[in-house]
Amino acid sequence: MSHQVPEPAMQMGYVVAELDDALDHWVKHAGVGPWTVFRGVRLSGRYAGADTVVTMDVAMGYTGALQIELMQITSSTPSPYTDDAGNPLLGPHHIAWITDDLDESLASARSRGLEELFVAESPFTRVAYVHSPAQPGIVFEYIQSAGMRAMLDYGIEQARTWDGSDPVRTIG
Repeated sequence: MSHQVPEPAMQMGYVVAELDDALDHWVKHAGVGPWTVFRGVRLSGRYAGADTVVTMDVAMGYTGALQIELMQITSSTPSPYTDDAGNPLLGPHHIAWITDDLDESLASARSRGLEELFVAESPFTRVAYVHSPAQPGIVFEYIQSAGMRAMLDYGIEQARTWDGSDPVRTIG
């Protein structure tokens, strides 16, 4: 029996120690750019059964149709981005898919044996991370946002036509 994923994964997320250093590294060593940076992102949600607020600086760049998300966590609150002492869990973090119905995606994930790790929202988006305790460190994210597909298309085109100038573009 074959199970078709409705859309391909569109994002790989990484937690980094210092966003500007990570951006410089990706531009110089991987040739990825330009990057769109959002400072002071705030997610309100539930993690490990308790309410939490996470703040971070985020950058998004593209290689082909894949969005690379770099996250510098600026809060030490309990979250899937930090250890029990509040220190960032550096390195690969998640692979993500866009969804038009986050609740439906969560129900489907639960039916496949996955558990909710973190469900949160900002004024612009809702996200959910799911995982299987049997496979620690593998986190799947679902993103529901009205403008996400248009933002992806724009970012992919910006990367395709990028001439190497103006590699970091801060929004807001």
